[in-house]
Amino acid sequence: MPVTVLLSRLLLPVSPQTAEDVSEEAPLRDRSHIEKTLMLNEDKPADDFSAVLQRLRKIYHSSIKPLEQSYKYNELRQHEITDGEITSKPMVLFLGPWSVGKSTMINYLLGLENTRYQLYTGAEPTTSEFTVLMHGPKLKTIEGIVMAADSARSFSPLEKFGQNFLEKLIGIEVPHKLLERVTFVDTPGIIENRKQQERGYPFNDVCQWFIDRADLIFIVFDPTKLDVGLELEMLFRQLKGRESQIRIILNKADNLATQMLMRVYGALFWSLAPLINVTEPPRVYVSSFWPYDYKPDTHRDLFLREEISLLEDLNQVIENRLENKIAFIRQHAIRVRIHALLVDRYLQTYKEKMTFFSDGELVFKDIVEDPDKFYIFKTILAKTNVSKFDLPHREAYKDFFGINPISSFKLLSQQCSYMGGCFLDKIERAITQELPSLLGSLGLGKNPGALNCDKTGCGETPKNRYKKP
Repeated sequence: MPVTVLLSRLLLPVSPQTAEDVSEEAPLRDRSHIEKTLMLNEDKPADDFSAVLQRLRKIYHSSIKPLEQSYKYNELRQHEITDGEITSKPMVLFLGPWSVGKSTMINYLLGLENTRYQLYTGAEPTTSEFTVLMHGPKLKTIEGIVMAADSARSFSPLEKFGQNFLEKLIGIEVPHKLLERVTFVDTPGIIENRKQQERGYPFNDVCQWFIDRADLIFIVFDPTKLDVGLELEMLFRQLKGRESQIRIILNKADNLATQMLMRVYGALFWSLAPLINVTEPPRVYVSSFWPYDYKPDTHRDLFLREEISLLEDLNQVIENRLENKIAFIRQHAIRVRIHALLVDRYLQTYKEKMTFFSDGELVFKDIVEDPDKFYIFKTILAKTNVSKFDLPHREAYKDFFGINPISSFKLLSQQCSYMGGCFLDKIERAITQELPSLLGSLGLGKNPGALNCDKTGCGETPKNRYKKP
């Protein structure tokens, strides 16, 4: 039975309510559990991570980026890492259908309701922009073109999506303690009957950019919008490989009686299970994320426990900021290394097959069309420490070499210099020694600030240890 028919039989009409509809009739909910779980009332000084991040930035620029640029990795993955991204705070991305309560949830977590800072909410589709909430000394709105032009921020690569998109990007600085430690991104709700070209910019590509950089992804549903259409199905395909960062939320749960809530939960589970590429069933957090008290005769204790569980996940991401950042750079380095090894193998095979009378274009076309015939990928697996699960798709290299001629690359053995060493050796040293060592220093509970530039060599100007004071 189609999911749409199943849902229509299960669900009774649920009238969408906004904060404005109930502001006078419902009491405000206690927020102490939010402040306690996210440690917003603690006055401890902020940790100084500058030395660790500076060391991480140095490893990236000296050991990873040279190979990345030489083999044009960004044209394969479309993921350029900037200094702003390395030093940025954890990002929490809110996705889901229109009017399921994404903006209201952000207002609730930050306590912005009934203040001049609150995001606009309503029963109709209200968020048409990508809204980035950041910390600032005072309330300030930043236009998308300004955010993209500021190299100090992590959003400068968004300029490639065009001016139409930048007009739909907005930043809001808010003086809130939680935003000192995390950045929230609110997104336009998915409307299944809207074509992507009607938005005037590549919506899915923009979503992919934020997905690739998000530390935590909240996918929000409500009891009236559970069906998964083509747009949501495309979104879940984009989320492949990020399953550990996804948190699925069934919002506005206190609108339903117990029996109906069980049916809705089952229907949502039925819809999403085939789309999430994991053996374990997805965890669905069931609660009502808005500032007003739960409705009478509902499962208040259950909703509160679910909410606290989700907040603990958020706090864990914030607390593990450095570990996640180092692990992300290491994962990026592994992908760059694999890409360089593959391009090198394509180039070696091309040189081996070329003769004086060969047509170079036809020879390489034969190699790209059927790399298995020339054992391109099998050779990489046999001779290098590469997992078959980390290999890119073969089809990706048809497009890659369609833009970048094989003659524009050098062999890895030629990417060496007397003073600088070999690119491959440097990235392998970063993967196996430098980044694990940096990560291990955090795991041992050392003070991050103790990793100063005198000890790590991360400073811009080397210190002369032998010069007399």
